[in-house]
Amino acid sequence: MTDLLNRPATGATAGVEILPVTGRAGMDRFIRVPFDLHRDDPTWVPPLLMERRDALSSRENPYFRHAEAAFWIARRNGRDVGRVSAQLDRLAEAGTGHFGLLAAVDDGAVVGALMETAERWLRARGAARALGPFNLSINEETGLLVDGFDTPPMLMMGHDRPYLGPLLERAGYSKAKDVLAYLSEGPDLPAGVRALLARPLPPNVRIRRLRMADYRREVGALTDIFNDAWSGNWGFVPLTGDEIDHMARQMKPLIDERLVWFAEVDGQPAAFAVCLPNLNEAIRDLDGRLLPFGWAKLLWRLKVSGVRSARVPLMGVRRRYADSLLGSLLAFLIIAAVRREAADLGLHRIEMSWILEDNRPMRRIAEAVGGRPYKTYRLYGKPL
Repeated sequence: MTDLLNRPATGATAGVEILPVTGRAGMDRFIRVPFDLHRDDPTWVPPLLMERRDALSSRENPYFRHAEAAFWIARRNGRDVGRVSAQLDRLAEAGTGHFGLLAAVDDGAVVGALMETAERWLRARGAARALGPFNLSINEETGLLVDGFDTPPMLMMGHDRPYLGPLLERAGYSKAKDVLAYLSEGPDLPAGVRALLARPLPPNVRIRRLRMADYRREVGALTDIFNDAWSGNWGFVPLTGDEIDHMARQMKPLIDERLVWFAEVDGQPAAFAVCLPNLNEAIRDLDGRLLPFGWAKLLWRLKVSGVRSARVPLMGVRRRYADSLLGSLLAFLIIAAVRREAADLGLHRIEMSWILEDNRPMRRIAEAVGGRPYKTYRLYGKPL
């Protein structure tokens, strides 16, 4: 996270000072910019400060082993009024640089100054196109919220002000791709899906829960399916071994083996789904802090009083089955298993996200199990 740009904005963005982020104090300030901007937004959920520090730390996040990033804060009249990051990921499409973590007041001069700074950094490193927002990777928070502002985000999903999209467009950005979040409410699957699942399984197919006793190996199998299933998708960046280890440690406190399912074909893992309790529901009033009493509140809500919503952030079917009837059956089997167990745990609102707007097979499956698109996140691009 070195080599940060030091030049302030000038010209059309005069009056807006762009400050590079350096050191722990600077990063803490960067993380806190949205706290002020969203104070009056009832649907915004303050992230946990500790988690954000780790996610943006080159020492803690293995993303930085194949990418570099820079971070800036916009300041005007003595107040922090925006922030942005720029990233160059060596595993992503050559010639494409990323931006992310965008937050700003409703002012085109502020957004313009931030984006000009990020673009200058990307051009200096050979990027011919800027694409984002990614916070920081496509495998983390992806896209700018453009529809669905009236409900809080689920865990690991972003929330933005309605004016940010139009301000990005004023800065020369246009839509590259939309990704959708589907919401399914209630424990019952539609009758047609229930009838399909009532049929006897093929003799070489079985479904099973995650084996917590063999957790690390199970996460490896899950990631192998994910990298295979998603490899043909727009913007795909594979998860590395280091990222798998990091993800396994991060998810373990939230994992309930009843909410992670595999489908096997001929004894080999062929599909999976991971459902996680919606941590955001439990942390909304903690203001990002777990001390002095946040830990107790969080543990109580997750383990005792419970939450009522969950998210499926990871799901995949091996590509050799994806376009077949067997592939659809595998997807329905694991979704049905997750839905059944989630209902038993009191989780009746389940988000499936994110899904590419042109991923018709996955959208049909989400809709077949009663999901409805309720949030849209947009990726924006601009030639440099």
